[in-house]
Amino acid sequence: MKAYTEYLWFNTKRKREYINITRQVSEALAKSQIKEGFVLVSAMHITAGVYVNDAESGLIQDIDDWLQQLAPEGPDYRHHHTGETNGDAHLKNLLIGHEVIIPVTEGRLDFGPWQQVYYAEFDGQRRKRLIIKILGE
Repeated sequence: MKAYTEYLWFNTKRKREYINITRQVSEALAKSQIKEGFVLVSAMHITAGVYVNDAESGLIQDIDDWLQQLAPEGPDYRHHHTGETNGDAHLKNLLIGHEVIIPVTEGRLDFGPWQQVYYAEFDGQRRKRLIIKILGE
């Protein structure tokens, strides 16, 4: 079995952003030369997430609205009593999740129709990273 690792770095302009990283993940897979296996894509911060869904702007806004409804920005979270102000970002991470695993078949991401990989930033405007770990043959 072979392994390949690559990191992506982000420094978003806004506090919350949803970035399609499918191309970067596919490029990492091509560099790995792995034909059969799995790709793990994982945010390396507790205020960001990774998910797979449709690349449709209305859906992305619906996801953002849903997250804001369940974990609104601004309330006096207990976490804020420690000097932090990003309690909502931690909760959004728990809702979205911090990683996905994507199957690799014949050297390509084995997605269903419309599936894309997204990096979800919930407390941006500072440098953060993501790991792409590819395992297989």
